[in-house]
Amino acid sequence: MSQPTKQVVTRFAPSPTGFLHIGGARTALFNWLFAQHHGGKYLLRIEDTDRKRSTPEAIEAIIDGLDWLGLNHDDEITYQFSGASRHQEVANHLLAEGKAYHCYCSPEELTEMREKAKAEGRPMKYDGLWRDRLASEAPEGIAPVVRLKMPLDGETVIKDLVQGDVTVANAQLDDMILLRADGTPTYMLSVVVDDHDMGITHVIRGDDHLTNAFRQVQLFKAMGWDLPEFAHIPLIHGADGAKLSKRHGALGVEAYRDEMGYLPEALRNYLLRLGWGHGDEEVISTEQAIEWFDISGVGKSPSRFDFAKLENLNGIYIRNAENTYLTDIIAPLIEKDEAITITNDAKNRLIKGMSGLKERAKTVNELAESAAFYVRARPLALNAKAEKLLSDEGKENLKNLLPLLQEHTEWKEEILETTVKTFAEENEIKLGKVAQPLRAALSGSNVSPGIFEVMEILGKEESINRITDQI
Repeated sequence: MSQPTKQVVTRFAPSPTGFLHIGGARTALFNWLFAQHHGGKYLLRIEDTDRKRSTPEAIEAIIDGLDWLGLNHDDEITYQFSGASRHQEVANHLLAEGKAYHCYCSPEELTEMREKAKAEGRPMKYDGLWRDRLASEAPEGIAPVVRLKMPLDGETVIKDLVQGDVTVANAQLDDMILLRADGTPTYMLSVVVDDHDMGITHVIRGDDHLTNAFRQVQLFKAMGWDLPEFAHIPLIHGADGAKLSKRHGALGVEAYRDEMGYLPEALRNYLLRLGWGHGDEEVISTEQAIEWFDISGVGKSPSRFDFAKLENLNGIYIRNAENTYLTDIIAPLIEKDEAITITNDAKNRLIKGMSGLKERAKTVNELAESAAFYVRARPLALNAKAEKLLSDEGKENLKNLLPLLQEHTEWKEEILETTVKTFAEENEIKLGKVAQPLRAALSGSNVSPGIFEVMEILGKEESINRITDQI
């Protein structure tokens, strides 16, 4: 694909009738990356013309989801409803030029028209009844809609950057409504006017909008406006190949953050690879994505959402993440689930422990759960397996070990490991018979990072006190 000759301007234009779903998030990402790659602008437009279904909560959820994903927009947010008078102005201009007309068809007439077309095997579309009639013929008591005069013959070709050349016979396109009977603009009119007024050069969106594009092109042409480039991206399907639904993962972005525990950079990387590729690269940093991204890398086939791949990728990002960053994410989760207030000392303990914890975690929630023992208040509650490890034999071994630990002035992992191993050898005890009860006493669980690492991170006083609590 050749370098655009003027500044690239893309837009993400969600309808705020619900959450920011995963397909919308990918569309936003592709628009953001394309603009970043070409040194252009990425704009956000909230298409809130459906006043009954658009809610402030949905708008907030969309903006919050985009912010969390790091897809920051340029300029002010455009709210489509606020431009209604501008949209009406365009429709009235087309009326004045004879490129649009008033249609006085009643709902009953339109129904009859569709049923007749269906019976005759023709496309069920408006038949142009009022296209060339005089206003003097208008019936009383019916508020008209305004329709665009679409071309009656020939064909419309969209040179789509993903789909290639896509053609429709103009006879298939009916005279679309621009203004409803109450004077409010339709979605089709508002989208075109906004795209023109915002200077959008590239319309990158799901291929479910491809049929809209044929109609929207006619409106651009009627106004004598430059056409944007179109790129219609195949939709995301579930792992079974069916259209993505809630059971597949068509949830709000906040569910991936709050309920499932994914990092924004991992989800962003995963969405990037859903339908776009750069060789065999799987783990792609934001900097690399901006450098490499172009529409030519988008495939024509639907991509399949795979939770196992997302989780694996998230684990990679957790392992490579900076410890303080991870601690800042999990601390509020621990405080919420455990009813603990994490002090600065406890937070430092989490930061130190993160290297040993993050190797096994696939999600942030797992990480928070496995890290919580570092900051729990004494005495620790034990899980069932930890209680078994602290049997009479386990407690007796810890009692005998405790004086040796108390003697240490230097509390380091290697020294503690040597001490415990020597104790086990001298008392002819298997190492596990000492190390496992030690793990249970210090973590409240049968699973933890390396127990000598845990002891160093907890520190001498806390370690001794936790052991003493249990014996």
